Amino acid sequence: MTLWVNGALTDPDARVLRADDHGITVGDGVFETMKVVAGQPFALSRHLRRLETSAAGLGLEVDLDLVRAAVAEVVAADGRPRVRLRVTVTGGPSPFGTDRGEAGPTVMVATAPLTDWPPTADVSIVPWTRNERAATAGMKTTSYADNVIALRRAHERGTSEAILANSVGELCEGTGSNIFIVFRGELITPPLSSGCLAGITRELVIEWLGDVVERAVPITALGDSSEAFLTSSTRDVQPIRAVDGLVLPAAPGPLTKRAMSVFAECSREIDP
Repeated sequence: MTLWVNGALTDPDARVLRADDHGITVGDGVFETMKVVAGQPFALSRHLRRLETSAAGLGLEVDLDLVRAAVAEVVAADGRPRVRLRVTVTGGPSPFGTDRGEAGPTVMVATAPLTDWPPTADVSIVPWTRNERAATAGMKTTSYADNVIALRRAHERGTSEAILANSVGELCEGTGSNIFIVFRGELITPPLSSGCLAGITRELVIEWLGDVVERAVPITALGDSSEAFLTSSTRDVQPIRAVDGLVLPAAPGPLTKRAMSVFAECSREIDP
């Protein structure tokens, strides 16, 4: 791991957070995860824009020039051509409780090994829901306890990702991924109004394919789909093989293959 905290590279074993940091005490923070390819962070500008949007939603100010410089410093210091890169901004030292302090945010940039995802994914639909009307709906916050519980349930069922509906029973997203399905001949992904995260890979797939329909569908449509895939910043486009043990007709199917091919071709541009 290479670690940068509040302006300087830091020993990964150093104590870098105070016990009263709001990111620890109440989960008051936002983050971005991206992949580094050939020594360059992929889609950095889009990730930083989303970081700024999520931070603004929490009332946090982020110096994007500082973060961009920190990312460059960390990537250069790490030296590995292919890693996972995480940017985290918290509410900083604060009183114990919900109110935020006046010390300013804590900003961290760190690297870690990049996950090698299998060719396909088996997923489980879990009983918990996303609240599409929550104050933090659509923000990439550090409050991930719901995702931890949901993913643990998926692992207990022998699958690698949990799929959640929203509060009205519509297909929403995974714990760390967006979802696309082919349903009645259309390539569909849940709209942002469903409460799902505005994933960067989701955004690029929609732009680059050009024929994706953003539409609310019931969670049951996933099991009835002819093919489906997950997207995320580390997995790119990953076909779904089975849903709760039900094997889909194709993995990858023709539209998934097209999405994989188009994404692989277009993502050669490192900061699209």
